Parts: sequence; structure tokens; C-alpha cells
Amino acid sequence: MPRLNYKPTSAPEPPSRGVRASTHKLLLDTAMDMIQQDGHIPSIAQLAVRCTVSRATAYRYFPSRSALITSVVDASLGPVRQLEDDQTVGRERLHTVLRKTFPRFRDFEPQLRAAAQLTLEQWALQRAGLLEEEPYRRGHRIRILAHALEPLKGNMTQAARVRLHQALSVIYGIEAYAILKDMWGLPDRELERTMMWMVDALVDASLRGPRPV
Repeated sequence: MPRLNYKPTSAPEPPSRGVRASTHKLLLDTAMDMIQQDGHIPSIAQLAVRCTVSRATAYRYFPSRSALITSVVDASLGPVRQLEDDQTVGRERLHTVLRKTFPRFRDFEPQLRAAAQLTLEQWALQRAGLLEEEPYRRGHRIRILAHALEPLKGNMTQAARVRLHQALSVIYGIEAYAILKDMWGLPDRELERTMMWMVDALVDASLRGPRPV
């Protein structure tokens, strides 16, 4: 599997019970609602005010916006990130992952757009030497796609698999979804058909290449 040059940010394990668990849920649910309404990630201080808890309490659970958005995205895409082995062949597993993902994009579009927005904002701040929090690193799609492509492993060369994996990582995300929706005005059903067509076109092109020996 191709490796990223950094480790994607992972959501911390939430408390399992008691007051800490209920406080964590309150903060996370409120953040999800605020992003849904406002379209951007609140500061931890703003989140604390909305939840009527102290800033110190809020920062104990989410010390930065990066930590907060990591948990938000994990809640948004949770079922997609639970990889399941099965007896699928060919591209069937890839199609299954896509069919599982599209509804999450629809239901949590503001939250996923906010995550992409944060990475762009932090990139600019880091270049200017002004970034004061740890950066939010995306990349979990690499692991998801590696699992989805596993049934195709014996049908193409390693070089073709790597190229396909990299190309699919461009399509499999909120970025392509936003382009088709914002620039082309596609309704959800047509948007999903177009994304599925792109995926199949890339798979077909990879399968037409040299066979593994």
C-alpha cells in the first residue's frame, strides 16, 4: 500500500461512561450542529460558551480545532471507516464502499467541507509561520481505498495498482463531490452516477494495462 509522508490525524478515544462521556457527547454534538448551521468550525471558546461549560473543560476534551474536527469527521464517516472483509471479487468491494460513502457525504456535507476548509486555512497559516495549533492531517481514505481495492490485487501490476489507488484518492472525497455540486449544479443522484463512472473508468483503464506475472 502506498504510504503518506505523514500520519493522518486520528480521533482520540471518547470516554466510555459517566460525566466525562456525557460532556464529551455534548461538546461533539454541539460542534456538529454549529457546523451544520454556520458552515465553519467554531473555536473551542465558542463551543464552550454554546455548551455552557468552562473553557478549561472544553479544552480538556478538544485542545484545538484540529482535535475537534478529527472527532467530527470520525462521527460523520464512522461506518465507512469500519473495514469489513468479505468474499467479494473484482470491483464489487469498491462499489460497496462507494455506496456506503455517498449517503454520508449527503448527510454530513457541511462537516466534511469544514474539514477541507480547515486544512487549507492551516496550510496558509503554516506557510506564513503563523500556525499556532497542530495541523489537521487528512488521509484515512488511503487505508479505506487500499481495503476496497484488495480483490483487484491479482488483476493488475503493482505499478498500475499504485497509480489507480492514487487516482481514486482524488475522486473519493468531499472535494470532487463539491466540484460537481457547486460548479455543475448536479443533483445528488446524477452526482453519484458521475463519480461512480469516473471510478469505473479508472479501474477499466488499469485493467487494460499489462497483466501481473
